[in-house]
Order: sequence, then C-alpha cells, then structure tokens
Amino acid sequence: MANYLSDRAFTDYVHQNLALPQIYEPLMWKQKTLDEGRAKYIDMQHGIDYIFDCKGITITVQERFREKKYSNFSDFTIRYRRDLNLNADRKESEYYKMKADYFTYGITDGEKTDHTSCKEFLKFAVIDLLKVYNKIDTGFIKIIDNKKNYCAIEEKNLICPIKHNTDGSSSFFPIDIKMLCELFGSEIVILQKGFFK
Repeated sequence: MANYLSDRAFTDYVHQNLALPQIYEPLMWKQKTLDEGRAKYIDMQHGIDYIFDCKGITITVQERFREKKYSNFSDFTIRYRRDLNLNADRKESEYYKMKADYFTYGITDGEKTDHTSCKEFLKFAVIDLLKVYNKIDTGFIKIIDNKKNYCAIEEKNLICPIKHNTDGSSSFFPIDIKMLCELFGSEIVILQKGFFK
C-alpha cells in the first residue's frame, strides 16, 4: 500500500506541475473535472486517467511517468497478461481494456521519493494509441514472445517482445518511441521532447 501511495503522489504531482503546463497547455488541451466515482470507473474499466477538451473535441489520456534513473530508456510499456491470476476475468490486462485516445509518457529530472524535486521532463512523448492499436491490428507492430529484451525493426515492422515479470505475476511489452518515430513519424508521436531531434 505504501508503494502505491508513493507512486500515486509522484504521478499526481508530475501531472499537475509538469504535464499540464509543459505538455497539455501547448497542445491546447483543457482538462475536464470528473467526480471521483467516474474517474475511478474509467481508470479501472477503460485505462483512462484524464479527459481533456480541445476546441469541442473530447480527448482521453492514459499517463505514465518515471523518475530520472530511467532516462536512458527509450520505450514505454503496456501491461499485457496475468495468466496466473485465479480470476478468469483478470487474466487480460491493460492492453485488452485500454480505450484511451493517447498515451502520455514522461521521464522527469527528479526522484520519485522526493517528487517536489521534479521541475521538468528530460523526455516525454504523446502517443496516438488508436493508431498504435491499428498498427498492431494490421501487423506493422508485432507483439511476440521471442525471449528478447528490446524492440527491433524488421522489414519495416516494429517487433515488440513480451516480457514476463520475475515473480510470474504478469507480462508486459515495451514499445520503443524512437523506433515508432522512425517508422511512422508524427502520425503516431504527436509531440515529444528528448527522444529524437
């Protein structure tokens, strides 16, 4: 519980103090206020953290933020399966339920244990999830349990390995943001800092 509360405090701080002014304001996305029950429901059922308005268009967003020790990484991860879960309804994870339009991923210049040390993003990317899922459905992004650690480009396709947590509780797959940009450009990554020039 302590880890969850610490993670939540870090994420909430980064959203409020970094993401709103440094990412969403330049995009002209204005955050909508949700009541606590609705916010919890869309998070649990649809993988949506926030809802924004941009000139009358509703935009839904999933966020994930990391502390500076992750600054050498160029991928974000999506939780995939929990095959050992005894409840059949909980075997399929984030990948299967996520209905957010965009995934905002950022690496800060501070530490999670002292979230007020975070002043700016070292890297961030706003990724069009609907287009990512379309690329998966059409085979341009392949999720493969190939026992590898990193994404690779093969014949103009992005190969994303399924990774298993060491405790066997769940699996996930990384999507390399640099490779996404190389293959699909601003079609998928609509705004970024630090991943490429």
